[in-house]
Amino acid sequence: MTTVGQILETKGRTVHQVGTDAMVLDALKLMAEANVGSVMVMDGETVAGIFTERQYARRVFLMGRAAPSTPVREVMEAKVIFVTPQDNVDACMALMSEKHIRHLPVMEGERLVGMVSIGDLMKTVIDEHKFHLDELVKYVSR
Repeated sequence: MTTVGQILETKGRTVHQVGTDAMVLDALKLMAEANVGSVMVMDGETVAGIFTERQYARRVFLMGRAAPSTPVREVMEAKVIFVTPQDNVDACMALMSEKHIRHLPVMEGERLVGMVSIGDLMKTVIDEHKFHLDELVKYVSR
C-alpha cells in the first residue's frame, strides 16, 4: 500500500501558505495562481489553520463578507486534521470521507512537510490498479 511519504516524493512537498494576517483576497489569488483548492494558514512556523474553497464559499461569500477586508484568521478552519508520511492511502481516503474534507496537511511532529488532496489519492489508487492490471495481462499473455 502506498504511503503519503511516497506520494510526496512523486508530487513534491510544496505547500502554499499565507500568514494569519493575510486577507481572504490574497489567499484566493494565491490559490488561483497555484491552481490549488487550499492554503495553509501559518503563524510563523506553526500551523494556525487551513483555508479552502469551502471556507470561502460558506464563511465569506454566503455571509456577505468582503474578501479584500476579511482576514483569513477569521474564516479559516482552525481545527486542522492532518496525516503523517507513514499513513497509507486507504487510511487517508477513509479520513477524508468521514470528515468530508478534500485536503490533508502532512506533518512530521510539529513541522508541516506537505499536502495531499483527494485528487492525489485518487491518482495513486488508479495508478496502483493499472499496475496490477498490466501485471495480470503480462501473466495471462505468457
